[in-house]
Amino acid sequence: MSRSILFLLCLVLFSCKKVNTDKPLIIENKDMVWIPSGTYERGANLNDINARPDEKPKHKVYIDGFWMNKTEVTNAQFLTFVEETRYITTAERAIDWNELKLQLPANAQKPADSLLQPGSLQFQCKHHNITNLNDYSQWWNWSIGTNWKHPQGSNSSIEGKENHPVVHISYEDAMAYCKWSGSRLPTEAEWEYAARGGLSNMTYSWGNETSMLYTSANTWQGKFPNENLKLDGFERLAPVMSYNANGYGLYDMIGNVWEITQDWYDNNYYKKISGNGTIDNPKGPKQYSNTNEPYYEPKKVIRGGSFLCHDSYCASYRVSARMTTTLDTGAEHLGFRTVKAKNDL
Repeated sequence: MSRSILFLLCLVLFSCKKVNTDKPLIIENKDMVWIPSGTYERGANLNDINARPDEKPKHKVYIDGFWMNKTEVTNAQFLTFVEETRYITTAERAIDWNELKLQLPANAQKPADSLLQPGSLQFQCKHHNITNLNDYSQWWNWSIGTNWKHPQGSNSSIEGKENHPVVHISYEDAMAYCKWSGSRLPTEAEWEYAARGGLSNMTYSWGNETSMLYTSANTWQGKFPNENLKLDGFERLAPVMSYNANGYGLYDMIGNVWEITQDWYDNNYYKKISGNGTIDNPKGPKQYSNTNEPYYEPKKVIRGGSFLCHDSYCASYRVSARMTTTLDTGAEHLGFRTVKAKNDL
C-alpha cells in the first residue's frame, strides 16, 4: 500500500468526531449493553433524608466489566423460556403447609385449605383511611390463581403485554431462567454500579433532580396507597423502555419493578465491610442476617424500587435503596434482569 493511501486512511480515522468523554460510551450486543469496569462509592449520600440504616456507610467498590440486559426480562422472553423448558414457577405450584410453616413464627396457625392454593401477592388497596404505612397487609392481597401468566388475577392475561416486565417471579424462578439463558443474576454491587450509569455520588440514576422523577421512572404519584395521579402516564406496570436510558444505556433501573440480585441480605453488611479500603467485586455476605426479623426465612436483596414507590412510603427509587425477598415468593412488583461475564456473550 502506498504512503499516500496510508495518509488518506489516517486522515479519515483521526478526523472523526471526538468522543464525548462526559458520558460513558455505550457498547451494545443484542439485548445487552457493556458495563465498563470501574470504582465507585456504594451506599447513600450523607444528605439523603430518605436513606435507611442498611444503606450506610458509603464505601468504595471496584467492579470488573460485564454485560447487562438493557431491560428487565419481559413476558415475551420468559414465555420463550417456559415453552422450551416447560418450567412451572413457584406461584403455580401446590402449597405444602409443612414446608410453609417452617418460614413462619412457631405459633403461626394453619389457614383454611381453601386459602392454601397456588397464587401470588397482588397490589389491591381496599382501605381508605390508612394512617399506618408500616402495615403493608392493607394493600397486599394473596391472590389465588395469580402468577406470571395471570398478573392481576386468574381472569387476567399477558396478551398485549408482551413487552411488559415479567412479574410474580421468585428468586428460584429467576435462577432457572438464568441457567437456561446462560446468564446469572447481578451482584448487589454490580447492580448499583450499573444503575448509577457512570455518575458519581448521585441520588438517582439521572442525577440529583427530584423534579425529573415523574418523567424518568415509573413510580407512584399522589397519596399512597389510595390515589395514583398517574403523572408518569402509568398506574401500574409500564412497558420496558418507556423512559430514557441511563448513561450506560440501561432502561428502568429505577421504578417499574424491583429487581432480584444474587446477594444474601444482611442489614449490617455495609457496617461490617466499611473501613477496609476499596472492595474488589464483592459478592455479598455468606449468609442471610437481619436483626430486625430474626425468625423469618432467609432473603435475597432486591434493588431499584417499583411503580409503588412514593416518598411517603419507601422512596426506593434512589439508587442506594435496598429491600428483600424470600427465595420462593413473587409479587406484582417484582421482576429481574440478568448479566453475563465479558467472554460469555
